[in-house]
Amino acid sequence: MAYKVFLVEDEIVAREGIRDKVNWGAAGFEFVGEAPDGEVALPLIENLQPDLLITDIKMPFMDGLQLSRIVRERMPWVKIVILSGHDEFNYAQSAVKLGVSEYLLKPITAVEIHHVLQRIATLLDQEQAQREKLKQLQSQIQDNVTLQRERLLFQLVVGGVSSTEAIEQCQQLGLNIIAPYYLVVLLKVKGNTAVPPLEYADYQQIHALVANLTYTHPGTFLTQKSAEELLLIMTGDNPEQLQHDGAFLAQLIAQDVAEALPCTAVAGVGSPQQRLTEISQSFAEALAQVRGNGRAPENAYIENAYIENAPIEKLKLDQTAVEHFLKCGLIGEFDAFFTTHLLPLSQAAVQSDLVKHYLFVDVVVTAVQFITDLGGEAAQVIPEAQELEQLLAGLHTVEQMRAKLGRIFAQAMTFRTGQATHERTRIVHQVKAFLDAHYANPDLLLNEVAARVNLSASHFSVIFSQEMGESFKDYLTRIRMERAKELLRTTNLKCAEIAYQSGYNDPHYFSHVFHKHNGLPPQQFRQQSY
Repeated sequence: MAYKVFLVEDEIVAREGIRDKVNWGAAGFEFVGEAPDGEVALPLIENLQPDLLITDIKMPFMDGLQLSRIVRERMPWVKIVILSGHDEFNYAQSAVKLGVSEYLLKPITAVEIHHVLQRIATLLDQEQAQREKLKQLQSQIQDNVTLQRERLLFQLVVGGVSSTEAIEQCQQLGLNIIAPYYLVVLLKVKGNTAVPPLEYADYQQIHALVANLTYTHPGTFLTQKSAEELLLIMTGDNPEQLQHDGAFLAQLIAQDVAEALPCTAVAGVGSPQQRLTEISQSFAEALAQVRGNGRAPENAYIENAYIENAPIEKLKLDQTAVEHFLKCGLIGEFDAFFTTHLLPLSQAAVQSDLVKHYLFVDVVVTAVQFITDLGGEAAQVIPEAQELEQLLAGLHTVEQMRAKLGRIFAQAMTFRTGQATHERTRIVHQVKAFLDAHYANPDLLLNEVAARVNLSASHFSVIFSQEMGESFKDYLTRIRMERAKELLRTTNLKCAEIAYQSGYNDPHYFSHVFHKHNGLPPQQFRQQSY
């Protein structure tokens, strides 16, 4: 791939000579742009992102040293070659301080520039190779750290490491796993007998799906026992809540995996344990459940102070209902929507941080996508999306959740209404501009104009009337009458010609309409002196 070069030179003859006489391609470069001074060059350089800048020193507005200083600060990777007709030490000294690659005295030949380009291309090649090597090294280090983390987590699960060793290794690997309680969830994926066996890519997809679901719970750590078996170590402060979270997450994963692929995810959930060395006990219980069940826990239940024996289906957000309410609902209808679709989840969320994360993350993600689809900046419309953790930390009751969710929905729906109003205004402005240019066409019809803005005639008629305060027909007649009065006052055209230029192919009908709107026939209107 050729490196990009940008040239700045105020003398047009010198600039064109360098541009046209140098064989850029032979030196491994592509000439991407030029400018007569630094002020004009700077925005072009920032846009084109060249690898090499060749610039004269003495230029008006912004000289080469000023330009080089700014480029060095903003794009430190760019190589700089200074051209100067002034053999003065202070220029060379300033250029050296800026870290320029070459300082050349004019006049300079195409051959000399070619030699400079070759040296710089070699330097760029070396730097590119170093970056690639560093990138590979960083990737290897990251892969090694990830592998070490997974090995440590697996050793914890099977009881293959002491508490002291585990704590030391966790610190070294950046694993913040120390907590009052621990719980293990084991997931085993089984392909359905009626379909071909799962492939490696399918297991990767399942791993990504599980990783995405566990992301909503910061205290959950994912590792693999085998290609078809995934292990989750969950941490928490309260054993009852941790048990609820484990059951909820296991069922959620099992259901989502079954929906995504032709397979079954069998889930086992161990009991909460207080010590690192007791994680293996929780794993043993989860393993026993998986071996004993042989199927996904379709009828497992989560209990809490608000919901007893609530199946997992009741604790899944109906995203279709949320999307429909955002699109079609009213802010005043939120309480009824909350009671029907969000109350069970909110009641469970009071007892489970995981359910709370799940509820709010899904609602916010759905609202953000809705706003983005409408062309909005989600961060501006829903600032809560940028600080979700702080928001969740302050929610402890169902009423608090109702109020916060209501605010999120209200913000999204207010934006929706504003966008709809803006869109209607845009459509009407577009139609007005079209009518102002084509009112003289006597065959202009409402349905044809509506088709131009991709609306039905009835819908367009309603929008136009609401925005303009008058019907399409009345507006078109009014601007035609205004044009007719202007022609009557300022020209000697016959009334028939004025009728044609105003959008009427029948002069008699034109006279009738004019009389009706202005109180006088066209000829009498023209004869008025004041």
